[in-house]
Amino acid sequence: MNPTTRDEARRLSSDIKRGAVKIKNANIAVCPPFVFARDAMEIFDGGKILVCAQDIFWKESGAYTGEISGLMLKNLGVKLVLVGHSERRTLGETDDIVNKKVKSAIKLGLVPIICVGEKERDNHGYYLATVKKQIEHAFAGIPGTMLKNTVVAYEPIWAVGNVEFKTATPHDAVEMAIFIKKVLADRYGAERAHDIRILYGGSSNPQNAGGFLAEKEIAGLLIGRESLDAKKFLAITALC
Repeated sequence: MNPTTRDEARRLSSDIKRGAVKIKNANIAVCPPFVFARDAMEIFDGGKILVCAQDIFWKESGAYTGEISGLMLKNLGVKLVLVGHSERRTLGETDDIVNKKVKSAIKLGLVPIICVGEKERDNHGYYLATVKKQIEHAFAGIPGTMLKNTVVAYEPIWAVGNVEFKTATPHDAVEMAIFIKKVLADRYGAERAHDIRILYGGSSNPQNAGGFLAEKEIAGLLIGRESLDAKKFLAITALC
């Protein structure tokens, strides 16, 4: 729920738009709160920066007060949508709900950025089972031909906004990216799984982003709090 005012949201969008002109090698999308999405669309005005929704409801219309449907997002001009973000899962979003949202997004031609990640790491590799379950549920009923229209974002929850400043390493992210592709390969075949884009989303900043982006298995970053500072956000995208 940031920024909290329309003026702040418009200012941030404008600053990002001005700075992004110099950036040639990155595909950039921003995920404003729903109430500021129209402002962002107007400021970016069909340019290189895309607008991504923070969430989607799986029904296209009906008596679901407070929800935002994919049909509404598509009509607005949104191209991508976050699904299963760790903060949504903390609020009670289940794997079944994530799957419904992925299906709805794909049906409407939106690109779902499917967020997965473990709460903590253990020495026995049990955390891999957690991520495997999230991936298998998220893609249940999704045909292999649609894999190229999806993105997976790995969010190690223990490294997101951690007060103890515990951070994941590029090695951690690469290990999980390879594992995610293996899980998808078991379902869809290696050729289709190889092409899926995997982002890293665990407290990236201008100091550590280069290490993650240098890894070929990491296609980009899902940037959190640093995206609220245009200079830091653009400094990260300039590393792509």
